[in-house]
Amino acid sequence: MKREFTVIIEKDEDGYFIGTVPQLKGCHTQAKSLDELMERTKEAALLCLEVEGEVGEGDLRFVGVQRIAV
Repeated sequence: MKREFTVIIEKDEDGYFIGTVPQLKGCHTQAKSLDELMERTKEAALLCLEVEGEVGEGDLRFVGVQRIAV
């Protein structure tokens, strides 16, 4: 059964895109292009699921992103 996960994407100072799946502990990767990042993120998510097992009902669910001024 296919699952959908939220991917947080950031760009570092060297131009690399960094993808993180908050619902899967330790699931993150990086790439030079967004297309490559999404492929690598899928691979990383599959590996995390293989190691950690399926994500249960009580796990994290993406709500949104907010900005704050400090």
